[in-house]
Amino acid sequence: MKILFTGGGSGGHFYPIIAIAEELNQIVRENKLVDVELYYMSPSPYNAGVLFNNNIIYKKNYAGKIRRYFSIMNFFDLFKTGWGVIKSIWEIFLIYPDVVFGKGGYASFPALFAARILRIPVVIHESDTRPGKVSKWAGKFATRIAVSYGEAAAYFPMEKVAHTGHPIRKEFFMPLATNAHEFLKLDPLLSTILILGGSLGSKRINEALLEVLPRLVEKYQVVHQTGKGNFEEVKKVAEAVLFQSEHKDRYRPYSYLDALTLRSAAGAANLVISRAGSAIFEVAAWGIPSIMIPIPEEVSHDQTKNAFAYARTGSSEVIEENNLTGNILFAEVSRILGAPEIISKMKESAKLFVKPDAARKIADEILKIALRHEG
Repeated sequence: MKILFTGGGSGGHFYPIIAIAEELNQIVRENKLVDVELYYMSPSPYNAGVLFNNNIIYKKNYAGKIRRYFSIMNFFDLFKTGWGVIKSIWEIFLIYPDVVFGKGGYASFPALFAARILRIPVVIHESDTRPGKVSKWAGKFATRIAVSYGEAAAYFPMEKVAHTGHPIRKEFFMPLATNAHEFLKLDPLLSTILILGGSLGSKRINEALLEVLPRLVEKYQVVHQTGKGNFEEVKKVAEAVLFQSEHKDRYRPYSYLDALTLRSAAGAANLVISRAGSAIFEVAAWGIPSIMIPIPEEVSHDQTKNAFAYARTGSSEVIEENNLTGNILFAEVSRILGAPEIISKMKESAKLFVKPDAARKIADEILKIALRHEG
């Protein structure tokens, strides 16, 4: 039995695939299945070590990106996509998987197109409230469609759709509360704010934070994931604005949070400030109150709708980027952390929002389809 995953371009596409692969490997061990091979096809491996650890074989293809604004690169990327389709048809023909699972995004198009040409069953998962172009197109011929948000089901044939929730790796359901403060050198008697700007960081969030950083560290501790490209600049500015502060040691900037540091930060955090991509589901899994700051709709069509869909559950508040200032951020942080009843409600709502068995449900369905196709 062979299963091929496709998607990528960001952690929001890659890591849900890994969560499903982990469950598939678990099912294989539990049922003593043999000859099950997992493949991942994308323009880049994203994280080759994680693929290796999960016994996933990487196959390279190519995919052009269609931008929402005028760019000469759109023209050249059409040829890249065409070559990616040809290469994908050949590679997938050689593998001939029993199922192709697509996570969406431009990187998944060539492999999904190849699967359709070769009449291989397709399963897709849509993470957003409003599907992207590739997911809408693939939904027309996919055997099964899983969605993270119930709102997304309206865009697909109802008989194919299941509201599974978002696949999350098991380790993210287990924040490291024990020894988290010691590991991060934090004071357990102070409230901790965890700031996540996405895999590349967020300049707008960084700027708003730095505006009010001296006031924040008067009352709270801040663990800040700046993004690798922003780290040195943020660190220098933070050192300058905190020069006369006697609480400068309450600010902990990181260019990137590895799994251990992120789980420790989640274990220590009382409030998360985050972009509104797939991080929503990780924050919900942690059961932590949050403030979501979505990427503007003209840049990312999905994050604003995702943020407000999550906020409607009572789990979070939203500050749109156009309204983001240091003073507004500080006021919202103070309002939430100063009200135990708000914190309690947000925690309860977040735990109800998340579906911890999402990856398992999708893995089970993939295996069922694969077994039928293999037979």
